[in-house]
Amino acid sequence: MAFIEVKGITKKFGGLTAVDNVDFEIEQGKITAIIGPNGAGKSTFFNLINGFHKPTSGSVFFEGRDITKLPVHLGARLGIARTFQTTHLFEQSTVIDNVIVGHRLRTKSKLFDAVFRTKREKQEEHNAYQKAMESLEFVGMEKIAQVPVSTITQEEKKRLAIALALATDPKVMFLDEPAAGINPDETEGLAQLMKKLAASGITICTIEHKMQMIMGMADKIMVLNQGAKIAEGTPNEIKNNPVVIEAYLGGEPIAEAN
Repeated sequence: MAFIEVKGITKKFGGLTAVDNVDFEIEQGKITAIIGPNGAGKSTFFNLINGFHKPTSGSVFFEGRDITKLPVHLGARLGIARTFQTTHLFEQSTVIDNVIVGHRLRTKSKLFDAVFRTKREKQEEHNAYQKAMESLEFVGMEKIAQVPVSTITQEEKKRLAIALALATDPKVMFLDEPAAGINPDETEGLAQLMKKLAASGITICTIEHKMQMIMGMADKIMVLNQGAKIAEGTPNEIKNNPVVIEAYLGGEPIAEAN
């Protein structure tokens, strides 16, 4: 049984077919990358897998369960986490307060508990704080836990988004262009963080345009072009695939792409 299995997924927006009958599997504990030229349907495909879009046809299975029509918040409870290319954070709140929000997904306190500060509310508040600090330590940001998000760097915001996702206790993380807008040294640092996540048992699926990063990190790559899957394989297989080279880079060797 595949960890995540996509069967014949198609998404149409009016007369436009954004994703066209794609079959795909994500292996547990591995780093899987989805690449392709601009307009290839990567983001739409990504959103179909993790529930932000519903497909026109086809199915998505997570640990053998059909989650095709499952609302996003219920997918999150199953262990599906997601970050976005543009970080969605509470800029005026502190770093740790942003991460605490993530773990609140796992708490059971109700309005009554919050109003009357019940024992359950206090215990869950403590647990959420501890989980947030563990997540920040994992991504290397524990020393700036009390700093307002509006004052931190773009690279730190990328790490913070991952920490927030980590606080939800995910089984799989979908990372949308995690290295967008940061420099090469920072990109390498994020690649190492993603490897660390995978080594800890979290499955990673990412969209990324920085090919050197992907080729040195991914276990498997799937290539989309005009909504259709044109190739799938190891980084070595993909970078030497003439169909991929032509479709993705117009004949330019993939290894030289940034």
